[in-house]
Amino acid sequence: MKPQKLDSKIYRFIKNSSIAALLFGAALFFYACENDIEKIKAFSSPENLPIIEAKNFETLFTDSGTIRYSLKTTKLLRFENEGNEFIEFPEGMQLIQFDANKNVISSLRADYAKQFVKEQMWEAKNNVVATNKQGDTLKTEHLIWEEKEEKIYTEEFVKIIRPDQIITGVGFTSDQYIQNWKIKNLKGTIFITVDDEGEKKSDSLDIESEVRKEKQPFQRPLKFEK
Repeated sequence: MKPQKLDSKIYRFIKNSSIAALLFGAALFFYACENDIEKIKAFSSPENLPIIEAKNFETLFTDSGTIRYSLKTTKLLRFENEGNEFIEFPEGMQLIQFDANKNVISSLRADYAKQFVKEQMWEAKNNVVATNKQGDTLKTEHLIWEEKEEKIYTEEFVKIIRPDQIITGVGFTSDQYIQNWKIKNLKGTIFITVDDEGEKKSDSLDIESEVRKEKQPFQRPLKFEK
């Protein structure tokens, strides 16, 4: 018995279907390749690359010939993209502020920071530590510094360490010198005293009852006293 030939219509249908499937697969392949290429282009685009990169960088900022700030960082990246200009410190930085007599009046260090140039604003993250000229210390995980407004603030947990007390809370605002400050949600205070033998002792004070009595326990800014 001779094999029967396929009906011409069925043959043409199968042939056309095979060609369509082949073309569709090729289209998917080139579409996927195109997407990958676009991703590579976006990643390697000059817009996403720093225009300046520096390591073990140190510099001084001056005002009318007077040194105002000292900046140190192990890595600095400067970006410019469509008018958006910022400097990134991916490995942390230390910023020290001086008065007219070159005395240290405040300092700031963090494991990560970013400076928004046009906005005149800094953002510090991770192990943020700020100090004032009296040696009082602010610790938090996130801090914003607005240079133009001369203020710093955070919505995160904060700890303020002074020679005679430790204060904790959530939310913090202050002038940039950390002289006049306010904690939004005060959590507690530990008073530290030194006995005759020079050993420090601490007494914790639960202030939740006081917070309930006064909806705004610190309505006026507190001042550090040496």
